[in-house]
Amino acid sequence: MPQDLPLSPMIPELPDPLLQVEGFQQVREAHRLEIIEDYVELISDLLISTGEARQVQIAERMGVAQPTVAKMLKRLEVEGYVNLRPYQGVQLSDKGQAMAEYSRNRHQLVESFLLAIGVDADSARRDAEGMEHHVSQATLDAFAQFLRQASPNQS
Repeated sequence: MPQDLPLSPMIPELPDPLLQVEGFQQVREAHRLEIIEDYVELISDLLISTGEARQVQIAERMGVAQPTVAKMLKRLEVEGYVNLRPYQGVQLSDKGQAMAEYSRNRHQLVESFLLAIGVDADSARRDAEGMEHHVSQATLDAFAQFLRQASPNQS
């Protein structure tokens, strides 16, 4: 634990069990969707920037082996996020495209907030990659409000 963070001298009171369950359920759901969102967003980014999304590109950028990508792409196809056609790379379905845009917007909002509070660009990019999956809509709304107040000339 960093030395400069103040430690609470008291053990916090446990929240109501139902509230605690909701919190743990939210985290479990975020973990379940996290890898799906990462793949779908990367596929979208590749399609936008290079015009194609192939397994080799996805594996390289995700830092995993091609068989891992192949397995995940089959899962994404079954869940309706991508369309797989031999020798044509991966295409996003409408559902996949909607998820990619949603995930990209969350990422950009979290990253913008971190930059606005003074986090360096590299850390903000890396931290946003994990945080985007775990923040609630209420927190995202608060980030957006903070950014609007910090830059009132932007809409």
